[in-house]
Parts: sequence; C-alpha cells; structure tokens
Amino acid sequence: MATQHEPDVIDEVIVEVKDVVSDFLNREAAPGILLMAATVLALIIANSPLDTLYDQLITLPVEVSAGTWAIDKPLLLWINDGLMAVFFFHVGLELKREICEGELSNPKKIVFPAAGAVGGMLLPALIYVGVNWENPVAIAGWAIPAATDIAFALGILALLGSRIPTSLKVFLVTLAIIDDIGAIVIIALFYTDHITASALYIAGGCLVVLWQMNRRNVVDIPAYIMVGLVLWVAMLKSGVHATLAGVVLAGFIPIRDEKDPSYSPVTRLEHGLNGSVSFAILPLFAFANAGISFGNISPEGIFHPVTFGIFLGLLLGKQIGVFGFCFLMVKLGLAKLPEGLNFKHIYGCALLCGVGFTMSLFIGGLAFEQTGINQIFDERVGILAGSLVSAILGYLVLRIVSSGNQQQGDVASNASKFTGNTVK
Repeated sequence: MATQHEPDVIDEVIVEVKDVVSDFLNREAAPGILLMAATVLALIIANSPLDTLYDQLITLPVEVSAGTWAIDKPLLLWINDGLMAVFFFHVGLELKREICEGELSNPKKIVFPAAGAVGGMLLPALIYVGVNWENPVAIAGWAIPAATDIAFALGILALLGSRIPTSLKVFLVTLAIIDDIGAIVIIALFYTDHITASALYIAGGCLVVLWQMNRRNVVDIPAYIMVGLVLWVAMLKSGVHATLAGVVLAGFIPIRDEKDPSYSPVTRLEHGLNGSVSFAILPLFAFANAGISFGNISPEGIFHPVTFGIFLGLLLGKQIGVFGFCFLMVKLGLAKLPEGLNFKHIYGCALLCGVGFTMSLFIGGLAFEQTGINQIFDERVGILAGSLVSAILGYLVLRIVSSGNQQQGDVASNASKFTGNTVK
C-alpha cells in the first residue's frame, strides 16, 4: 500500500516546492536577494578549494566562427559583452517607455530625481578623482562609484514592504533610470577602444535598416532581433563597447503599433525579458565577477587609493550628491518634494543609491581590464565594501523613518476611532 501512495506524496512535494518557488519569484525583493546569493556563493567558492575550478570556468574559451570570421572570448567576456547587452537592451526599453509614456514624459516630475541623479554621479566621481589625482592610470576608474544598481536598491527597499510610501519607490526608479542614461553616455564616450572603420560602417548600415523598419511601422520583433545581432557583432568588432548595441536597438523598437495602438512592442519585450534579466543574467554576471580571493589581497591593496576612492565615492559621494542636490532644488524653489515624502526618506534613499554593485563592477572591468594596474589592487573590494555598507545604512535609516511614520499613523488612527466613538 505504501508504494501506491508514494507517487502521491512525491507529487504533493513537487507542488509545494513549485508554490514556494513561485511565491519567491513573485516577490519584489527576489531579484536583490538572488544577486546577494550569487555574490556570496562566488565569494565562498573563490575562497575555498574550488577556487581553481571557478577560475577555469570563467576563463573557459568559447568560440563562435563561420569561415574566416570568428569571435573567440573567455566565458567571462561572453557574459560581460554578450549577456549584458541583453541587460542594456532591457534598460533601453524601460527608458523608451518612461520617456514616451511614463514618469520621464512629464518635465515637472523629472526635475527632482534628475537633480539627485546628477549629484549622485558628480560627487562620487569628484571624490574618486580627488583621492587618485596623482595617478594618471588610476584616474580611468573615475566613473566606477558613479553607478547605482537599481535591482539591488529596489530589492532592499522591497524588504521594508508597505512601510515605504509608493512615491519613494517611484523616486528611486526615476533617479536610477536617469543614472542609467548617464552610465550609458559615460561608457560610449570614455570606455571605447580603438575604432575599426569597416565594422563601424556595418553598424551604421544596421542603424539605417532599423530606422526604416521603425519608420514603416514594422512591429515584427524577430526582425529587430536579427538586425540587432548583426549590430552587436559589428559594434563588438568596431571597438565601441558591444553592450551599447542593446540600448541603440531598444531605441528603434516602436512604442505603439500605428494600426493597433493597444499593442506595444516595447512593453511586450520589456515584460518578456523581466524574468531573464532579473533571475538569470544579473545573478550570473554577479557570480562571474564577484569571486574575490581574499588570500591574494594585501593591506596595501585594501587601502590602495583606487579601492579607497571607490569606497568613499559610493558611501559618501552618493549620499551627499543625491541628498544635497535634491535639498538645494527644493530650497531654491526649483522642485518640490514628492507627495508623502520628507527629507528623511530622501536621505535613506540617497544611502541606497550607494549600492553600485553590478553597474560598478561592469564599469570597473572596462576601466582596468587592459591596463594591468589591477594586479596591484582589486577594485571589486571597494565596490563590494561600499555597496554593502551603503545597503545596511540605507535599510536601517528607512526602517527607522518608516517605523516612526507608522507609529504616528497608528496614533492618528486610534485618535480618530476614539473621537468617532465619543461622538456616537
């Protein structure tokens, strides 16, 4: 009899596991938790007897070829140049939707978070440059602390649940989107290799094709993806960083079908990629890039100006830049605090903006991968330390602020009930 019921028990366990996994994936904090887990796993493996296998995995050569044409890169660069192009494509879709129909379409709503984003990029860069002023090679990393990891920051914000006003999430998302625009511009202007003209011509041809497709209201998504793949390869070979192909491609996807305005190719693609980006691409990127072996780090490396500059830029530069610029805009009468928020909320959010993590790791790789200077230090130490401290402080500040607001709300609610009872 036991054997007859055994399949039923197994089915029940499978259903329960599916429910638990489904419940986790539907939580707003899930992407941030997965990023954290991938980072911790990479650190554990890199500091265990499995470190050799980890190094062999990320340096595994992967080649795609056709005749005399070939792309031969280690697995790490396929992740950083290939999968991250999909991430930037997703970012580009989000940018287009927000600019055409979302928060960024209203100039009055942009001013306040835009000021925070500008301050949050400018101050960290200035702090880093100030610490590394005498080292012309180290200066290349000036943009590392200027980035914000929106997935991680939103994941931490989601841990506070309904205590946090919805307007604070909108503020953080808008600020992070503008921050992403800044990061894209920085990568395009300052982290581009020597240009190969022939490949750049092919990329230019792809842009013309995409422009014509958009102009003729082509809404066939596979057609755009095919041209996008050619564009990615051309930009990879041209010297312009290949991930920018994702942003450029997203810009040509129609926001609406002219024949059927209810259909949005941009929204459909964005929603379709949400799961892949949040639960696969970003955790895989974190796992491949966060594996720091602490046994190889010397005290000189920890206190190296690059590491220290990144740490200070993320921890101090972000909070001072975001909060300071927002505060000034309000005091000068150029912007208003979003409804339901006070400056304590903004300060806590400014601390969360110091979580650079994936974007900082990405820019750090671009800044130092070809210089050889990172043999002296590991910029990832500064990124992880600055992001971790910023995350903890931001969470604590917002928890304290939200607890105070919740207690005030409970007192007001009880008072209204008491007043109501006496009137009756």
